[in-house]
Amino acid sequence: MFSVEMYTGNREENYELVKKQLQALLHDEKNQIANLSNASALLNQFLDRINWVGFYLIDTNGELVLGPFQGLPACVRIPVGKGVCGTAALKKETLRVEDVHQFPGHIACDAASRSEIVIPLLKDGELYGVLDIDSPEVNRFDELDQQKLEELSAVLMEHL
Repeated sequence: MFSVEMYTGNREENYELVKKQLQALLHDEKNQIANLSNASALLNQFLDRINWVGFYLIDTNGELVLGPFQGLPACVRIPVGKGVCGTAALKKETLRVEDVHQFPGHIACDAASRSEIVIPLLKDGELYGVLDIDSPEVNRFDELDQQKLEELSAVLMEHL
């Protein structure tokens, strides 16, 4: 197990260490809730300057429903196409929002959140859910975060 103190390299190297740790956590585990829970805990430990990280999963009604997460209690259901999570789910593409207060229709689950990144989770081209990460800082997430979080999400999806 890596600890936050072990992340002494540059950001790209740190993400690679996290990817290896995620692969180790997921190895030989088939339970989806366990894997999503460990993934959210790992990201919460690794990422600095965030206040929420977790998953919304698509349900049989076509809505996003709260899954494993780290942070304050959150909105339970988000319609596809609504807010940042629902828009990323509808478009099946990552959304990086510099200031959520400027995003039309933003759903404010935590008033402290200022920026957000949402990565859609796809399995065989079908929407499984989204990885949602919030920060209390404006413009917290950059292109490197997006690239590496998309890679981590792909590793996760191999185990769900």
